[in-house]
Amino acid sequence: MPFIPHTAEDVREMLGAIGAPSIEALFDEIPPGLRIERLVGVPDGLNEQDIARLMHKRADRDRIRLSFLGAGAYEHHIPAAVWELALRGEYYTAYTPYQAEASQGTLQLIYEYQSMMSALTGLDVSNASLYDGASALAEACLMALRIRRKDRTRRILVPESLNPRYRAVLRTICSAQEVEFHELAFDRTSGRIAEAALAQAPEAAALVVAQPNFFGGIEEVDRLEHYARERGLFLIASVNPTGLALFKPPGSWGEKGADLACGEGQPLGSPLSSGGPYFGFMTCRKAHVRQLPGRLVGRTLDARGREGFVLTLQAREQHIRRSKATSNICTNQGLAVTAATIYLALLGPEGLRRVAAASHVRTRQLLERCMVRGLKPRFDTAYFHEVAIDLGQDAEAVLASLATEGILGGYPLGRDWPELADSLLVCATETKTEDDLDQYAEALAPRLNARAVTA
Repeated sequence: MPFIPHTAEDVREMLGAIGAPSIEALFDEIPPGLRIERLVGVPDGLNEQDIARLMHKRADRDRIRLSFLGAGAYEHHIPAAVWELALRGEYYTAYTPYQAEASQGTLQLIYEYQSMMSALTGLDVSNASLYDGASALAEACLMALRIRRKDRTRRILVPESLNPRYRAVLRTICSAQEVEFHELAFDRTSGRIAEAALAQAPEAAALVVAQPNFFGGIEEVDRLEHYARERGLFLIASVNPTGLALFKPPGSWGEKGADLACGEGQPLGSPLSSGGPYFGFMTCRKAHVRQLPGRLVGRTLDARGREGFVLTLQAREQHIRRSKATSNICTNQGLAVTAATIYLALLGPEGLRRVAAASHVRTRQLLERCMVRGLKPRFDTAYFHEVAIDLGQDAEAVLASLATEGILGGYPLGRDWPELADSLLVCATETKTEDDLDQYAEALAPRLNARAVTA
């Protein structure tokens, strides 16, 4: 809403109609000790003209930068039709199907989305949907523990090479529910989960596997699936949806596949936009559907044989007793899911494969340009569309220097792993051209000290 339409007289009339003396009285159940007089750090309000001038001034400070930054959010080409359609009124305002009989269009779209995500992950059932990839993984862990509630432990094995933001969200959401996370160290040569860490891992209920991991590396998922089955662990896959166009789907890992897959849906049609909005996805085997958070839409026939779409399952706190809900934080990210459904429908399986393959090729070409200048990959394992590069010097300083030329040069791994302070995570997708790669390599070269290049 671009403006607040209610005049002071309108407000008085509405308060009179409901018998409230003031707007303040509507919130009198909030204890005084929890209330604040004003928002700290928020300036006084401005009129329309002044706020427009301020925002234009702020916008002028933005620059279109050449970005090689990934680390969980990825720049892909989004066909113009995706958001032209998603922003039509019938999609833009259709948040969620509370009145199923009057929401057939929304329900059909969610049904198509669920069908696509199930096909992409190789699992039976998809929900719709979750807040983002990090909270989707937290929900997956809680779901695993509900399914394995007879286990003696509430411990989950999580790789140290999982996205650091995801690990932080796991601790935030699950710590109050007595969930213990045991981190599996990564091998310092390959970047994959270390064999020794697996061999020495304590008793647990579930294992999380990221494919690819945060360093862009490809884990040996068949071996990890075998490990999980041998130890009786519930197997959770945290996956990149674009990469699934090339990789073996979680449902086909090893002999029996993963039990559950989740991830961040942003690469499927959502732009990089200051951190959101994104959406989380989750799929699982049919045997676990009763513990799946969110909503499930099904297709059926009515009494006259006409096709219709229905809310088959909605085990949320809005629909059942809070103590029985499978989630109290999941949400339907309807608009982002709409964009993802249109994006996947436009590209189709072959189009998504081409996007994934082109992204890998561009990253390989970027690494080759860096290696010509004396650099080397930090790990000796296969990768998808991100790769860690050993700069031999402080990565933060190099990135700060590149930023002065309008280049976002990557993610400094030392922020989360101090021993990798000289390493940089770079990402190139299908949006990068040969000229972009050359510009990056040429800008990087003079910022490398002689010791780093000859090491």
